[in-house]
Amino acid sequence: GVESLLRWRHPTRGLVPPAAFISLAEETGLIIPIGYWVLREACAQIKRWQLQGLPPLRIAVNVSARQFSQPEFVATAVRILRESEVDPESVELELTESTAMNDAKTSIRVFDQLKGHGIRVCIDDFGTGYSSLAYLKRLSIDKLKIDKSFVEDIATNSDDAAIAETIMAIAHTLKLKVVAEGVETREQLNFFRERGCD
Repeated sequence: GVESLLRWRHPTRGLVPPAAFISLAEETGLIIPIGYWVLREACAQIKRWQLQGLPPLRIAVNVSARQFSQPEFVATAVRILRESEVDPESVELELTESTAMNDAKTSIRVFDQLKGHGIRVCIDDFGTGYSSLAYLKRLSIDKLKIDKSFVEDIATNSDDAAIAETIMAIAHTLKLKVVAEGVETREQLNFFRERGCD
């Protein structure tokens, strides 16, 4: 699988990282059309890969809190997938833990609708928000992504190691896949591989 990551190609500043513009896009509401554009582009990329004969890949697309709160969010996402002629199983929508738990009852309803259309759902940056385990077990999700802040010092910080192990145990108990974000060293890779991280 792969993840779609947004960069702004500015005519004079070059590639601008999301940290420099996403908050402004959220504030102005531009994040909504940007988010749907990213989903369309991701679907178009999947289609290009399929036409090139590559094996099936899943592409993860981040969804902003503002986009997720739109009443037409599910209908628009489903329409984009249909128009792109992409199998919904090829797409995984990622929401941060704080977005998913901000209004857990609404998230449960929306996730159920997405799953009903075959769209996979992932909770991103897990461990940084304030999840309610009671709601977590009711969310129709497929995957948890351990936030990279717990991965960076995993070999030297016993607290980070304990948190990561706990998240993996919770995920696997709930029959969810779990991914560690930001694995960059052999030590980090070995830690997660030895503990059965997906």
